[in-house]
Amino acid sequence: MSDRRLENRVLIWVCLLVGVNQLGFGAIVPVLPQYAQSFGVSVSAIGMATGIYGLARFLLAAPAGGMADRFGRRRALALGGLATAAGNLWCAYASSYPEFLTARFLAGAGAGLIVTTGQIVLADISPIERRGRILSIYMSAFVFSVGIGPLPGGVLAEHFGLAAPFIGFAVAGSLSGLLSWFAIPETSHTAHAAAAQVPGMRPSYGRQVQALGRQPGFVLACLVNLMNTAARTGGLFSIVPLIGASRLGMSVQDIGIAMALGLVIGLVAAYPSGVLVDYFGRKAVIVPATIATGTALLLFCIADSPAGYIAASLVWGLASSIGGSAPTAYAADAAPPGMNATTLSLFRMIGDFGYVVGPILMGVVADLAGANAALELMAATMVVVAVLFAWIAPETYRRRGTG
Repeated sequence: MSDRRLENRVLIWVCLLVGVNQLGFGAIVPVLPQYAQSFGVSVSAIGMATGIYGLARFLLAAPAGGMADRFGRRRALALGGLATAAGNLWCAYASSYPEFLTARFLAGAGAGLIVTTGQIVLADISPIERRGRILSIYMSAFVFSVGIGPLPGGVLAEHFGLAAPFIGFAVAGSLSGLLSWFAIPETSHTAHAAAAQVPGMRPSYGRQVQALGRQPGFVLACLVNLMNTAARTGGLFSIVPLIGASRLGMSVQDIGIAMALGLVIGLVAAYPSGVLVDYFGRKAVIVPATIATGTALLLFCIADSPAGYIAASLVWGLASSIGGSAPTAYAADAAPPGMNATTLSLFRMIGDFGYVVGPILMGVVADLAGANAALELMAATMVVVAVLFAWIAPETYRRRGTG
């Protein structure tokens, strides 16, 4: 099989694998607070159901790279599917809230293993000149599946009860495991072949992390990833809906429509953004997209009507889509030969840290100084990070002006 055919085959199966898994994740979004509330716990304890899932993803991201190297990509993906299935099935039948949280942790660990290893596989098979487009297609599948997931999740809950979406997610996890084992070829040999071309023994995990830490561009790409994730979970998912409801009097349905419109424009822009990343370079896209994402947060602050809120959502969807694949492509470019797994797992771990701390820190700022202050602080921080990236980070690849 030619390299291009293998590349396309792996891309299709990884997108399907991650899409199925994230469809299950999206399916439980509408019911998670109510299901957690059914255990008779406080509102703050309900938030732990989301937080512990993100914590598991964060803690498993780095070990996922080691597992993908040690046991192979297929086995790591299959194990992730098994853990996802077991964790969500356990959630559906948990008899106490501590048991439910333990099950959520297991489910989060499985999802983290799938998402991280999926990115490692794509880094293995993507040539640098097409990496932006490949990752943009992957991001489209990821975002679309999460976005559409609440629809079947709501239908399942409406007809079969609040536990039904968790059972659906368990089925999705099982399908992910089967796809991993039977459809996706092992790609770790490409990384091992690249490492074999470099003289000397393969460095330990700690030395690999140290080598990556000495690359300012990689460190800043990780920081961009952290800020993007924190802005999404802390701003878009937590504070922005409150602005629509409390300040603008929008219904839950109106807010959902605005978010969906942002998702649609993001999906439309995803592949063209990958072309931009491959043609103009990673840095040339990361800097303006990060600034534009921060600007979208400011637009939510000044929105004085539902139309302004929708406009801000459209800017967010466009900016976050354009900047979605570029940091990942930059991180993959920065990986030394044979270190795709360590590089992408570390990159993912730092992003998942933003998933955990974003809602907490922005929530504290919102409590102390208001919702606008939280969004303004995040926007200003994103601009600072973008300026640092423009100033310090070297470009890793661009087709324009070469050869």
